[in-house]
Amino acid sequence: MPDFKFIHAADLHLDSPLLGLAGKSADFAARVEAASREAFDNLVELAIDESCRFVLLAGDIFDGDLRNFQTGLYFVDGMRRLGEAGIDVFMILGNHDSQNRFADKLSMTPNVHVFPKTAATSRSLDDVEVTIHGRSYPRWDVSEDIARDYPQATAGTLNIGVLHTACAGSEGEHARYAPCTPEQLANHGYDYWALGHVHESAILSEHPHIVYPGNLQGRHAREAGPKGAILVTVKDGRIEVVEHRALDVVRWHSASFDATLHEDQTTMLAALRGELAQVGLAAEGRPVALRLTLHGATPLHAHMTLNREALREDIETLLATLSGDHWLEKLVIATTPPPNMGTVDPSVGGRLALEIDRLAGDAVEPTLEARLAEIRAKLPAGAHADAFIEQMRTDIPARAAALARSLVSEVGHAAD
Repeated sequence: MPDFKFIHAADLHLDSPLLGLAGKSADFAARVEAASREAFDNLVELAIDESCRFVLLAGDIFDGDLRNFQTGLYFVDGMRRLGEAGIDVFMILGNHDSQNRFADKLSMTPNVHVFPKTAATSRSLDDVEVTIHGRSYPRWDVSEDIARDYPQATAGTLNIGVLHTACAGSEGEHARYAPCTPEQLANHGYDYWALGHVHESAILSEHPHIVYPGNLQGRHAREAGPKGAILVTVKDGRIEVVEHRALDVVRWHSASFDATLHEDQTTMLAALRGELAQVGLAAEGRPVALRLTLHGATPLHAHMTLNREALREDIETLLATLSGDHWLEKLVIATTPPPNMGTVDPSVGGRLALEIDRLAGDAVEPTLEARLAEIRAKLPAGAHADAFIEQMRTDIPARAAALARSLVSEVGHAAD
């Protein structure tokens, strides 16, 4: 059996917006508008540069409610480039694709095989002795375990299953579509399971390999860190190397800074600058959308809480001095006063203002996330649904704080 390489990718979400950017920073949104397409181009270039035999796409190539046919043509052109390089593509349609109006109507190039929706089928590549099994979603809300009906492993070949699934233990906030378990997949007899749907890269098992590549491009702050695809090397008929290759164009990053040792904001910002400079280096030249959390018991707590907007402006100015393109997506102040330290503003109004800011910032987050998860499970797939959830996540704490302040103000006027 000859040695070869293949790429496993999923959740391209072509032309899906980077959620929340337009409402917070139109300038940054404009700079990264084509991020998903550029990440897709990076995927095509990686496959060609590494002389891959084939590419596996494990679903959600498009977004559920995108209606721009040009998105489909852009994808087909990428498939053409792979075909000209002698690279085959095996793909399935996921929950987002099943809601898309053009996903299954595109005229693909001859090198592309889309697995059917009716049942799991198999395709063989005799030159490398590989059998690939897969099934597309017949509808967006697949709740049954479709993996159990995948064909049996073909003897004498390397068997690969391509599956869009919420595999137990890895699903996180993702909807429980096509549920299965790692144990079930491991017992199916395949050598490699190419999974999609979960946006975090993860290797659930190595014997056999059960792998999520994550999505190609992070779309919001909860999809932080390197995003890309899996490059697999096969030697002597066995999976030899499985490595994640970063292909993202914009890097979302969540940073946490301990303000405990700082009593002066100027020295705190100087120390913060040093840490954030490392974030830019880790992004390897990519624009960075940063969510920053300040924590720890510090004398600066009251000042930072009551002057949140001024502090944000100071940090944005700091970021502008760093090499690279940085944008402060959100500032979370999760500090506390040092023990036995009095409040800067001892009045009732001052104490209430601090408490309102604290609640609006972080104390409501667990309850809010639980409610948003319930709402998200009832919505169909698509960029509009994702944007709606992200907007609620941003607006609700701010609106709650504004309501609380207005109520306090009314009570104060009534008392007068």
